[in-house]
Amino acid sequence: MPGPWADDNYEIADHFTTKIGGLPDFPCSKSAIRPDLLRCDSCGEHLCLVAQIYAPISSKMLTVEERVIYILACVAPACEALRWRVLRVQRPFTEKEPEPLDDDASASPSTTKLQADPWSFDVDDEDDDINLDDLGRALTEATALASASKTKKQNTCPEPTDKNSPISLRSRTVDDKSAVLACFYTYTQDENYSKNVASLSASVSSLNIKANESDGNEHEPDEAWEGESYEYDRALSADRTYLKFKKRVDLHPEQCFRYSYGGKPLLASIEAGDPGRCSLCGEPRHYELQLMPSLLYYLQEATNNCSLENWNWMTVLVYTCSKACAPSSKLESEGWIVAEEAIVVQTE
Repeated sequence: MPGPWADDNYEIADHFTTKIGGLPDFPCSKSAIRPDLLRCDSCGEHLCLVAQIYAPISSKMLTVEERVIYILACVAPACEALRWRVLRVQRPFTEKEPEPLDDDASASPSTTKLQADPWSFDVDDEDDDINLDDLGRALTEATALASASKTKKQNTCPEPTDKNSPISLRSRTVDDKSAVLACFYTYTQDENYSKNVASLSASVSSLNIKANESDGNEHEPDEAWEGESYEYDRALSADRTYLKFKKRVDLHPEQCFRYSYGGKPLLASIEAGDPGRCSLCGEPRHYELQLMPSLLYYLQEATNNCSLENWNWMTVLVYTCSKACAPSSKLESEGWIVAEEAIVVQTE
């Protein structure tokens, strides 16, 4: 959800900060990142930061304490391609030995699995009541971990000298001539799930069936109608997907982005796109987060030094490596992994 606006769109923060717009706060020096990753591959202009999300991972199998997702986009007025790019910057993770499960644990599924995330979404699922206790505890633990890590670094290493330490904020130079999006900070809020969405889904499905039956009686079952029926069914399915998307958006009209690591995306259209596989390890990518329509409003209202008139997306989906890989052979000189991940833009 939107929080306070920055005093200056060029103000410097750190990589533990989650924010919209402004300058990217990389934990490593900018020179450690391939220059082409920060430029539009169509017009060559610098990409602007759209969102920076501090996203550590803590599970039974691995822990990644320092991990940040950067969503970048080209906002050059003369660029027609409107390129997007997402970068995952993280430390190498720590693998954990799997803990043996007792009979009781193996007999019942865990309520804290990533796949059972209460923020996940499926166009065919029914709406169940959400127990937010586990989610609240997880968010609290993540926040405490981030705060503790940040405080420790500030208290023990005010001016990092180790090559693997984050760069000092005072050593960073700010290019205040580059175009940036308006900057504001965000806060986390549980996404309440309403049974009204299920009612809408059932109503739309019922309407689709009745419409198919009614229209089917008015036409001959010839080959031409079969083709039209297929397109009509696709249109109805698309309408159903969009209606569910809009209903969920209406529940949280100020939501800037939604996060559900390993969950299911909230699709605005049936064309989900193909996120492909991780370019570093070859493992499948999975959904992690998405930008929501209200973000367009906030940025268009507050951004003056670049044009967003051509932005007509409904949601921007981010998919990342399901293994959060960090191959030692791919580590940058400062001990960080910089990986380009997949982004899918769904437009109107």
